[in-house]
Amino acid sequence: MPGVHARPTSHWLRLLKKRRERMYDEALDLTKPIVWSSPEEQNGAIAFFNAAFRAEESGLRQAHEIAGEVESWDPEFAEALRLYGDEEGWHRELLTEFLAYIGGEIRPMGPTTRTFYRLYARAKRHETIVLTNLMFETIGATTYRLALRTAKQHPAIRQMLTILTRDESFHVPLNAHFLRRVLERSDPSAMPRLRRLYHGLTASLMASAAASRRRTKVFDNISFNTLSRAYAEQLGKLFVHADDLGFKPSRLLLATVGLRRSDLRGGSDVLSVEAAERAADRANVVVEAL
Repeated sequence: MPGVHARPTSHWLRLLKKRRERMYDEALDLTKPIVWSSPEEQNGAIAFFNAAFRAEESGLRQAHEIAGEVESWDPEFAEALRLYGDEEGWHRELLTEFLAYIGGEIRPMGPTTRTFYRLYARAKRHETIVLTNLMFETIGATTYRLALRTAKQHPAIRQMLTILTRDESFHVPLNAHFLRRVLERSDPSAMPRLRRLYHGLTASLMASAAASRRRTKVFDNISFNTLSRAYAEQLGKLFVHADDLGFKPSRLLLATVGLRRSDLRGGSDVLSVEAAERAADRANVVVEAL
């Protein structure tokens, strides 16, 4: 298979080990206080980065749990999963520090977020967990890239968003490798079920943009229409070059936000080996707003 599928787990493991060498050397610059335009803007920022915290927390837990289950048949795969989970854990540590800096704390999840992660936590099949995580990583990167353009322009906020966006650009193709690896050992009936999950989760994530707007729009300044369309577009583009997986975006879902399948063609392959290798060295990644 072309692209990301052409590299064995050992290749990804080398990249992850190299990334780990200097990961903890990076620190947030929290020396300049943020002057908020209103208490509502500050609360919106706290809600925004709490959502990011929950995503990283979930990724850490699921990656380490799967690692323990695959250890017996593929130790390299298990180690790669653990190192990926450790990166999510590092993000969680940064977000804990950042939330305190902006005057917040780790808060209980809202009803929509709680429902998503409760269902995600109940998933048992590896392919279901990895596909879901791949899609969560994609919408996370999409939200952060939009916020880089529209949210409050403060150095610490931009640094936190940039770190998250930069690392997701590597995590997305990495999770595509994880998905292909677990599918090698899955029952053939898994693919029709995964395609249904892909469509159902895409619709749910597009709809979830409404709930997040109630809490975070005052901070990130992203409208529901912009966010839901961006989710549909980025999740639709995700597998355009991955013919071996066979995920095709729903024409009906795309139409609800004024898109067609033909609109998703072109552009770079975010799941490719080349995309991953460009994103592997954090020092050389150029993060662009969406």
